[in-house]
Amino acid sequence: MLCLSLHGLNYQQTRTVFGGVNVSSTAMPKAMASLGSCSRYEFDGCGGIWSGFGKGKWNNLTATTTGNAALKKRRLGNLPLCSSALAESRNSSRADIYKEVLEAARERFTQEISFQSKDKDISLAKALLYVAAEDEVFLALNREMDACSLHNERRDLSSPSDAEEWDYVEAMPLAGKNISEWLSELDAIAKEVEAELVSRDIGCDLVEVLEAVNKVLFELRGFKRSSIVTDSKCSYLHFVLSSGCSSAILLSIIYIEVCRRLNLTIVGSRVGEDFLIWPPTGNPEELFKVTSGHSLFGVVNGKCVDDPRSKASDINSNSLLGLDIATNRDIIGIALANLIRLYWKRASRKNYGLMLTSPLRSVHKVDENFNKNDGPNVPLLRPQELRLAIMASQRLLILQPHNWSMRRDYGMMLYYSREYEEAVQELSICMAFAPEEEAEVLEPFVEKLHLMRLESSWKSLGQKGRLAVP
Repeated sequence: MLCLSLHGLNYQQTRTVFGGVNVSSTAMPKAMASLGSCSRYEFDGCGGIWSGFGKGKWNNLTATTTGNAALKKRRLGNLPLCSSALAESRNSSRADIYKEVLEAARERFTQEISFQSKDKDISLAKALLYVAAEDEVFLALNREMDACSLHNERRDLSSPSDAEEWDYVEAMPLAGKNISEWLSELDAIAKEVEAELVSRDIGCDLVEVLEAVNKVLFELRGFKRSSIVTDSKCSYLHFVLSSGCSSAILLSIIYIEVCRRLNLTIVGSRVGEDFLIWPPTGNPEELFKVTSGHSLFGVVNGKCVDDPRSKASDINSNSLLGLDIATNRDIIGIALANLIRLYWKRASRKNYGLMLTSPLRSVHKVDENFNKNDGPNVPLLRPQELRLAIMASQRLLILQPHNWSMRRDYGMMLYYSREYEEAVQELSICMAFAPEEEAEVLEPFVEKLHLMRLESSWKSLGQKGRLAVP
C-alpha cells in the first residue's frame, strides 16, 4: 500500500483510494493555499515543490576571462580539438544560464500575483510578460540542447554562434525588446491617446476618451482581434504589441493597461466564451448608443456583441450591471487557461478528439492495453507543446490552488507526459477537494496509475517481465 503524505494538510476526514493512496476529502484552506504555491517548472520535467531561484547564481556562469587566461583561450581555440571543447563549454554554460532564467521568470511571475499583494496592485502586463519570458527561454533552451546534440554528433560542423548575451530575465529580448521596454510601449500608446485628446481640444468626457483610445488602438496602431487563435504567438503580450494580431483576451488586457495609464478604470467580466470590458459609469446607456452603425460597447469588445451565437449579444445596459467583475488575478487566469487549451490542441493534433479526461471515461472497463506485454497504451503527444501546456497549468494552479478541476487537468497532463509519480500525487490531492461523484470517477484511475508507476520503477531497475500484482 502506498501512502501519500502531504505535509501541512490538516486532515479532517480521510478517503482511502483503492491502490493505496490516502487522501483527504476536506482540508484547511490555509494549508491548500500553501500547497498551491508548490506548482513549479523545472527542466527535468518533474512536478513538485517550487524551488526558489538563487540570486547571483549566474554571475559565475557569465564571468569572462581576462588577461593571460583570455590569451590562452584564444590560442587554444586555434586547435580543432580544443576549439570543440571550448564550444561545448560555452554551450553548456549558456544552457545553465537558460535554466537559471527559466526559474527566475517563474519566480517573478509568482511574486507579481502573490496573494500578499492587493489585487489592484497587480500589473497584468508585467505578469503576462513574465509568462512570455518563461516560455521563450524554454524554447531557447530546447534549441540550445538540440544544437549541442548536433554538434556532438558531427564534430566537423562549426560550433553554434553565440546567442545574444543576456543572463537575467529582465534583460531577455522578447521580439527585440526586454520587459521594461515593452512596458514602455504601453506608456507610449497612452501618450498617443493623450496627444489625440489634445488635438481635439477635448476635456475628460468619458465617451470622448474612449473614442480616442479606440482610434489609437484600432485605427492608428491597427490592433485586430482574432476570434480563432491558431498561432500561439497571438497569445503572448509582446507579440501582440509588435504585430497587432491578438486574441480577444489580450486585446482587452492592452485596453485595460492603456486606460489605467490614463487614470481611467476599465472593468471586465467573463460572458460565455467571451471576455467583455467597459468603464464603470452611472449611465451605461451611453455605452450602447448606436452611432455610425456601432455602439461604443461594440467597438470596444468586437464582433462578439453582435453575434447571435454568442452570449455577449444578450448584454444590454440593464444586464451589464449584473455581471460579476473579474479581478486582475481572474483575468490572468483566463489568459493562462487559453494557453492551456491552445497548447493541448497542438500537442494532441495527431490524436483527433482526444481530451484530457478521455482515459477517465473508460476507466471502469477492462483495460486490455494495460494487461498486454507492451504496457499501458498512452497516446503519443508532441512533447514540446505538452510541456508548454503543463507550464501554463502550473502557473494557473499558483493563482487558483483550490480549483480541483484545474488540478485534475494538470494531473492528467502529467499522465500523458508519463510522469506517473507526479500524476498520482496531483490527482490524489484533487480527489481530496473534488465533489464525491468526481472523486469516485478518479479513484480507479489513480489505482491503475499507481500500478503503472510501480511497473515503470520496476523496469527502470533492469528487472525483466511484468510486475505481479496480487
